[in-house]
Amino acid sequence: MTGLPTIVRAARLLDVATGVMHHGATVVVEGNLIAAVNPVDEPAAGTVIDLGDVTLLPGLMDMEVNLLIGGPDTPTGLPNPMHGVQDDPVYRTLRATENARTTLAAGFTTVRNLGLMVKTGGYLLDVDLGRAIEQGWVQGPRIVGAGHAITPTGGHLDPRMFQRLAPHIMPLSPDEGMANGVPEVRRAVRYQIQYGAEVIKISASGGVMSHSTAAGAQQYSDDELEAIVDEAHRAGVKVAAHAHGDAGIRACIRAGVDCIEHGSLASDDTISMMVEHGTFLVPTSYLSEGLDVSKAAPALQKKAAEVFPQARRTLTKAIHAGVRISCGTDAPASRTVGTPWNCGLWSIAA
Repeated sequence: MTGLPTIVRAARLLDVATGVMHHGATVVVEGNLIAAVNPVDEPAAGTVIDLGDVTLLPGLMDMEVNLLIGGPDTPTGLPNPMHGVQDDPVYRTLRATENARTTLAAGFTTVRNLGLMVKTGGYLLDVDLGRAIEQGWVQGPRIVGAGHAITPTGGHLDPRMFQRLAPHIMPLSPDEGMANGVPEVRRAVRYQIQYGAEVIKISASGGVMSHSTAAGAQQYSDDELEAIVDEAHRAGVKVAAHAHGDAGIRACIRAGVDCIEHGSLASDDTISMMVEHGTFLVPTSYLSEGLDVSKAAPALQKKAAEVFPQARRTLTKAIHAGVRISCGTDAPASRTVGTPWNCGLWSIAA
């Protein structure tokens, strides 16, 4: 490394490993790495940045975001409900650069972008955005991109199901995540990995905010789930599964899925399975606590009324049981005030 270090000062520093709040904080940065925290001997020279009355803490991680949806052209925080058929990939990616900058400014330095649920012609927009950030072209967190979410026809992550589009509108290929049967799901996984996906996202059960099956219904068969996990794991890539329903969660655990998103309807036995297998849970708890469904279709409001209270109870049980839990907002971007862009009706991955 060359050049003088940057010395960052602040009123406080939180040690998250010990839970101790240190008063008076000095962080020495050399290049793009933290070289020392509260060193005994500070560098004799360098660029000093005094942040004043703030508390420093490690960068936050959000394990479920959708940076390609919503953002600066949606002042209410709600994505245009017709974005799927109105926004082309270029416009969508340019919007995502602002979402990425906002997310970084909110303190999130690493995120998983869990699955494009739009037509792109096979381009992995989140992977490309992550590359642009790594090269310093735009500001944003490190992105662990999933490419296209892999879903069966009519599944929860089939983008046509959020607005119940008519037949033959927005045809989708396995390259864009629409995959049925073992050969197609293998192809879909291979395609995402070929073009840079670092995690695979799948639709394993119904959802709340889509006109697909009931939230608890298993959508991929056991054989399809096993094929997806086999393809991903042989390439050293982990699998995250959207799954509210108990049967779908159990099938995912048996197949070796690494992480369950939501997990709302997991039974006590299934929670025990998660502990036994070391399966992570990303509960996206803000959705069950604060999602405004007042303008959703009556059928979706009914699903929310049934699922969300159970989701809150399930999370409490999972915590007490010792399930490995990670934070995820299921939002396009986390605002600096601490609330996600996507905390309203169109939180499409719920």
